[in-house]
Amino acid sequence: MRYGKARKSDGGRRLDTVTLGEAGAIGIAQSSALIAGISRDGVVMTAGLVRGLDHMDAARFSFLLATPPILAAGLLKFGDLTGPLGNGGVRGAALIAALFAAVTAVITVHYLTRFFKTRNLTPFGIYCVLFGAAMVIYNA
Repeated sequence: MRYGKARKSDGGRRLDTVTLGEAGAIGIAQSSALIAGISRDGVVMTAGLVRGLDHMDAARFSFLLATPPILAAGLLKFGDLTGPLGNGGVRGAALIAALFAAVTAVITVHYLTRFFKTRNLTPFGIYCVLFGAAMVIYNA
């Protein structure tokens, strides 16, 4: 076995065995999500699976990688919200939207982490292939 004690009882590799180079490669893979319709989380989870992570740790790593860009985007736009562009009732709507987005994110992450304890990404992969093929046919 290549990773020895790094394997979990279910055969998956432990997240803490990912090297800095592998983490960088997975991080670079997420840049393919700049292409319209590509799921950043899906790409990161797939790259984690390719590196031997189990579904649970691949999902966890994907969620961890999402935090810095989301935080950076929020900080980047914070000045717009608190400055003159935020006048006219936009601040309240933005605050409510941020609150609902945060609650939805927590619920979604909780659901997906429980989902991946017993299931895998196969249904998501099938959906992506079928929907992608449908969009190619539709736009042809």
